[in-house]
Amino acid sequence: MKTIILFYSRSRKTALVANTLAEEVNADILEIMDLNDRKGPLNYLKASVDAFRENKTLIKPETVDLSDYDLVYLGSPTWASKPAPAMITLIDRCDFRGKDVILFATMGSSGGQKVIERMREKVEPRGGRMIKSFQVKTGGKKMEKLVDIVKKIVQEEDLPIYGI
Repeated sequence: MKTIILFYSRSRKTALVANTLAEEVNADILEIMDLNDRKGPLNYLKASVDAFRENKTLIKPETVDLSDYDLVYLGSPTWASKPAPAMITLIDRCDFRGKDVILFATMGSSGGQKVIERMREKVEPRGGRMIKSFQVKTGGKKMEKLVDIVKKIVQEEDLPIYGI
């Protein structure tokens, strides 16, 4: 069974979570890039409004062929209690028919469950079956601590079993 992790990361915290996860569960990994500038306070404010409104954005790659994969992880940061626009755009462009999906959200303090619920609402009509989800609280944590947290989640949730 082949596994892929698709994620978007502005602050690099979701990237750290995704990369640690990929190592722990032996998965391929692909970062989705938002071609709109999301750096800086003003652009971050606009990004939060875009997330809240679920505005689409330009992404690279424009879509991902999932035909070689049985298990797909989707990871997004939490912006205004919503997934990042890049993840919403990607989900809307992918065919998840017959795919098991594990969703994860990173968040400074709260809102991760709403991100997972919204991604699930978008994945299931596209044929995906959410089999698991988890959240990683990143606020105030050093990168080394986040790696430890992800490794603990992998063990506690027994995530490697899903890729067999």
